[in-house]
Amino acid sequence: MRILLLIALRNLLGARRRSALLGMAVGMVTLILVLMLSLTKGIEDNLIEGATTLSTGHVNVAGFYKSTPGESIPVVTRLSEVRKIVEENTPGLDYVIDRSRGWGKIISDTGSMQVGLSGIEAAQEDRFFEKVQLAPLSDYVEGGNDTTEGDLRRIAEPNTVLLFAAQAKKLEVRVGDQITVQTETFGGRTNTIDATIIAVARDQGLLSNWSVFVPRSATTELYQFGPDTTGAVWIYLKDHRDAEKTMEHLRTVFAEKGFGVMDHEPNPFWMKFETVQGEDWTGQKLDLTVWRDEVNFLTYVLTGFNFITTLLLFVLVVLIVIGISNTMWNAVRERTKEIGTMRAIGMSGTRVLWLILLEALLLGVIATTLGGLLGVIIATAINAANIELHNDAFRAILLAEKVRLSVHADQVVMAILGLTAITGLAAIWPARRGATIPPVTAIQTVE
Repeated sequence: MRILLLIALRNLLGARRRSALLGMAVGMVTLILVLMLSLTKGIEDNLIEGATTLSTGHVNVAGFYKSTPGESIPVVTRLSEVRKIVEENTPGLDYVIDRSRGWGKIISDTGSMQVGLSGIEAAQEDRFFEKVQLAPLSDYVEGGNDTTEGDLRRIAEPNTVLLFAAQAKKLEVRVGDQITVQTETFGGRTNTIDATIIAVARDQGLLSNWSVFVPRSATTELYQFGPDTTGAVWIYLKDHRDAEKTMEHLRTVFAEKGFGVMDHEPNPFWMKFETVQGEDWTGQKLDLTVWRDEVNFLTYVLTGFNFITTLLLFVLVVLIVIGISNTMWNAVRERTKEIGTMRAIGMSGTRVLWLILLEALLLGVIATTLGGLLGVIIATAINAANIELHNDAFRAILLAEKVRLSVHADQVVMAILGLTAITGLAAIWPARRGATIPPVTAIQTVE
């Protein structure tokens, strides 16, 4: 095998032009695949990071309370008891927070908009303050510069509000201005509070377009919640990949503790009102979801990119297979006399087959490795450039304000191994044809 490997390497070096052209093609396919996988993974990371900062935990314990069969409120009662059960029965738990939530209108002197309200306790929200950053004035004030103003942690003060840049720009407000927050209670009454803008944060893709943060005392006042009531308990795990398993475990635990538990429906809470309204029960029922359920209306982006990546890869692989097969067959024909000579001095057809396959595999390993490494370098350079997205359509697609490519070593290795294997498979047909050439016929062939 060592001798075959050496011969295969010399054959590749002997046909430098052909090897270089074929290697460039295979390397480019690897490069494109690595970049596409990194882009798709970057979108997924943006979605997870944005969602678990603004809209959901890795696992959520939410639910509905019904005082009558036809009236439902998306709240969790007996908050302290629910949190205690979560903290004592969640394997791989990192930490737990809870947020109240609602829907309302924010009104400035020049405009208004409908938003989702999140009532937070600043003392619980260290992760939130790590992930959310102040926006420069240029993002929301006409003629503004790159300085920032405000303090995110002032959200702990009563009657305050935190907006995102796109919202502040639409309402034509800045830090220190007052806006009115208007909601309709679950009893049909309209309540309002006046709130001071204490910070304007950088946009975080689509999710930040309709997210507004206020102190939990504000949502308690607006909706007249009791002290042991919240919108949802958010569970953060040390490994978010355990979310599904953790959710199923907690469903069993809460059922055993005597809580009513809704059937799992992989949708955000606001899409479940009609279903809950039509069910004939009263009291509290918990609804357990994972992060993906709460933002499933955005996962179409991931599905679309995965489809595009698969389709593009299929087309490129077909072209590469055809190219490799034709090129290797031409190489076999050019070396018919050489192959016949090797057969005549005792080399078996099987060893000839392996020789041709080794040439293809060597070419594949070298080309895919170089293409994969170049893809990693380009992805790293793009991330370092901090390319901002100024087009709303691109922001919507990439779910972020900047281009982000997430390079994962396992994906790069799989791309290299997969395309190397395809290169080898593409050479099987010409290798078998070459291995079956009779020695006498080959030796008598005139080039």
